Amino acid sequence: MSSEQWDQVNRIREWLDANAGELTERERVMMRVLKIGEEFGEVAEALHGVYSANPRKGASHSWKDVRKELVDVAVTTLVALTTLDPEGGGKEFDARLRFLVDRVTPPERATDE
Repeated sequence: MSSEQWDQVNRIREWLDANAGELTERERVMMRVLKIGEEFGEVAEALHGVYSANPRKGASHSWKDVRKELVDVAVTTLVALTTLDPEGGGKEFDARLRFLVDRVTPPERATDE
């Protein structure tokens, strides 16, 4: 991710920190990790709505709703990560992403000339 995007994630985290009320640091971490599950539930609800899986609600959501909720999951996850490690969370994410990409990217083959 770009440094601008990490700055935005950190702005959200800092705002949440400033408005966390009486939560301890440990409770703040737990609540932010649990928030990922809540956001995932919203993705599931939107996906059900796309496929009219709930007969009572019918076609209540669109693919745009699913995409929006997926972004919310991603941002919530990044906020939780930087809550655990404000200084190194972004570096850890970037390193892990590189590892995952390298794992699925075939190595360059040497060509005989």
